[in-house]
Amino acid sequence: MLKKILIGLGVLATAVVVTVVSMQSSEEWSVGEVVRTPDSQFENLPDYDFQPNYVDVSGYRIHYVDEGPRDGEVVLLMHGQPSWSYLYRHMIPLLSEAGYRVIAPDNVGFGKSDKPVNWSDHSYQMHVDVMTSFVDAIEIEGATLFAQDWGGLIGLRVVEQRPDRFSRIMLSNTTLPAAGGIQGWLGYPLFRMGVWNEGDVQQLDFDGEEFSFTTWVAYARTSNEFDFSVLFQNGTTRQLSDAELAGYAAPFPTEETMAGVRMFPTLVASQLRQNQVILDEFYANWDKPLMTAFGTDDGLMAGLDKDWQERVPGAKEQTHTLVEGGAHFIQEDKPKKLVELLDQFIKRN
Repeated sequence: MLKKILIGLGVLATAVVVTVVSMQSSEEWSVGEVVRTPDSQFENLPDYDFQPNYVDVSGYRIHYVDEGPRDGEVVLLMHGQPSWSYLYRHMIPLLSEAGYRVIAPDNVGFGKSDKPVNWSDHSYQMHVDVMTSFVDAIEIEGATLFAQDWGGLIGLRVVEQRPDRFSRIMLSNTTLPAAGGIQGWLGYPLFRMGVWNEGDVQQLDFDGEEFSFTTWVAYARTSNEFDFSVLFQNGTTRQLSDAELAGYAAPFPTEETMAGVRMFPTLVASQLRQNQVILDEFYANWDKPLMTAFGTDDGLMAGLDKDWQERVPGAKEQTHTLVEGGAHFIQEDKPKKLVELLDQFIKRN
């Protein structure tokens, strides 16, 4: 009897291990079918009349804004989900007028960049690899990374891959989700199960007691109509115009163009173990300048700036800032303040 129990426990343990391993995110990826949003979608967007630039990397065509003097110090502005380089439209002119060469790419699946049709073609590793190839392709040197939201999840990994191309980092409302040990192995499977448990979510109540990150992820995956206006207005403190809100939805006129928007939130916890290694082995030894400027009105990221200030050697002597009135999409609320802080940060270092 005991032998049967032990065999049964062994089979159960094996099944659990196999399930946990199978639910990890693969680091292998391939280029799938893509679509491109018609140029007509981007006509007459308020304050976004920058000359488009394109480069083919890793099988995808990447769009990027490239403004300011060619010999200016490079500032790389990286966006998150579900935004695109449009988010930086008020910062780009100010930085270029200050003498910086400003580069703002659209991640694969966003803005004017190629959009994989299949959700499964999006992975955390793919986006890191593609953007690493992007900074190689345009040959940036001595750059300052400014990252918000997924701009940090991807951008911080790009810096780890190409540290010699970057001189400093400024983080705003972002982090690098990480966990080690058993938590690192179980985190993503449990996260996915939590999202599955939410079921279909058709509306978001940002102030409701039942709102959680898994609710947001389930909404991104299951909602019949993804409401950009509600999301961006709830993620800012200033009132955005109808035209501005429409600008965020412009790259996504059909469900076929929405795979990145739908899939990105699911990927947040998909490389916890890999990120933990990078935090422990790379950023714990990063002695180049790193500064944080988080918004006071971004409850999602509250307190995460402290982790970077305490962990990173290069953050020890910097003037970290909490930006009053800045919500999650802080570039909309406080573009002038961010440019001022960024300019001072570069000049001090």
